Amino acid sequence: MNSGQRTARRLAVGSSWPTPDSVCKSCLAQLSPSMSLAASQLRTAASAATAASTLESTSSTSTTVESSQGPVAQQAYQLRASVVLSRPPVLTRALHPFEKAFFLYQRRLNERLALPFTRYFYYKKGTPADRDWKRKQKQRLTPARDIGVYNAYGEHGWNDELLVGDRTSEPEEQIEALIRDAEGGDVKEGEGQKRDTSQDIAVQRPLPRLTEADEKNDQTSLNRKLDMSLYLMVKNKDGRWRFPEDLVQGKEGLHQAAERVIVQAGGINMNTWVVGNAPIGLYSFNYPKTITNAAAKVEELGQKVFFMKARIMAGQASLSDNQFGDTEYKWLTKPEIEETVSPRYWSSIRNMLAER
Repeated sequence: MNSGQRTARRLAVGSSWPTPDSVCKSCLAQLSPSMSLAASQLRTAASAATAASTLESTSSTSTTVESSQGPVAQQAYQLRASVVLSRPPVLTRALHPFEKAFFLYQRRLNERLALPFTRYFYYKKGTPADRDWKRKQKQRLTPARDIGVYNAYGEHGWNDELLVGDRTSEPEEQIEALIRDAEGGDVKEGEGQKRDTSQDIAVQRPLPRLTEADEKNDQTSLNRKLDMSLYLMVKNKDGRWRFPEDLVQGKEGLHQAAERVIVQAGGINMNTWVVGNAPIGLYSFNYPKTITNAAAKVEELGQKVFFMKARIMAGQASLSDNQFGDTEYKWLTKPEIEETVSPRYWSSIRNMLAER
């Protein structure tokens, strides 16, 4: 450190700040950063002192008000946890008419492009199986069993479109064709035609897509609307249809509150799973008049309801041990929920629900 730097350091740590007239230009250039830093520290200290004095005066004023009028209640919203408990679809959705027609078109096109069926590779000549296959081949003109009567290698192989009213593309007709072939019947039986079924092989038919609960419109059953999602809705003590909900108690989180609400609302006979710790939606509204909660010393302005997603794997809901005063429950689809709840509630929950 040279003599100029030592002189500048002594001046910087001195008790009084030098003026520009008493210091040379080179020393003044070295002193400028130190002077700026010191000035900044002084301004910070002054601001802190001012804030502390203001805080002391405010606290003294609030203490005086509290001592004269009692403790002031805080204003807050009532926090509630609600559970969107759903049963996912069990079946795939029904096909659109265009999808049915396109599927049949692809199957018939595959018959035109594929190599001819090598019968003797699968059936020994002269066996009963070979004779049965030839009989069915003459009737349907194609090896495929579920595309109706169609000759892929003839002069009219290009004519693979269905006529108006033909139900060959319907899944029910294709199932019947497969079952009829497995049982040993003809490809198509005429009206009033009866055949001997004593030698037929019993083939188990698939279950129908519509259940008994669908026919009776039993909305308390989970065995309905198998191709759509169902959601548990309860009718609370005020007569409103809502998702099961309750206040968040103490220090519990939303996930813990959701698990408790499921048990206290729908009973213990359900195998459920709360998905995640974060809510999937919020429903908020204000009270017409502020409600004072004297126990918590809080003025409640309204409610904020946080929705938690959950799934049911097995079991059924029951209101026998319901602790919230709910009177009814239903398993409803999204369109049915829209018709049941209030418009304001629907506007907050519609984007949380699956379309199917």
